[in-house]
Amino acid sequence: MLKSLFKKKEAIKDITLVAPVSGKLVSLEEVPDPVFAEKMMGNGVAIEPANGEIVSPIDGKIVQLFPTLHAIGIEAENGAEILLHIGLDTVNLNGEGFTAHVEEGKKIKQGTPLLSADLDVIREKARGTIIPIIITNSDEMSSIKATDVKQVTAGKEEILVVKR
Repeated sequence: MLKSLFKKKEAIKDITLVAPVSGKLVSLEEVPDPVFAEKMMGNGVAIEPANGEIVSPIDGKIVQLFPTLHAIGIEAENGAEILLHIGLDTVNLNGEGFTAHVEEGKKIKQGTPLLSADLDVIREKARGTIIPIIITNSDEMSSIKATDVKQVTAGKEEILVVKR
């Protein structure tokens, strides 16, 4: 009986991300920005959002909340580093149109509200509303596979399977 208390826990190797926002799932290659389309920051997918309510795609920890609130970094239980980048050129909004619901260092569960984004402000003042979901340490993962769904609901449909 005591042996089970001292067994090493098996490290989580595979994780599945769900959609962090409702909308249309697209490949990174379709993002009209070469930094994302050419996977310079890592592999992943993108969503053209139907609304601005962003939830956590995975259980993990908030490791970075950009001061401009346009992007958030999450470390998953298998060590995958996930970047949610809300819109294109939204860093220039300096936080306008964004409301954060979490802070750095907070442990979160899949579906936890992260950010709210005013898509009208983004459409008016930035280059686009598309939301790239990037595994920034893709080179440390053995595989990153997108699912075949096209329309997604925040917190529901699986969008990426990431294996360490």
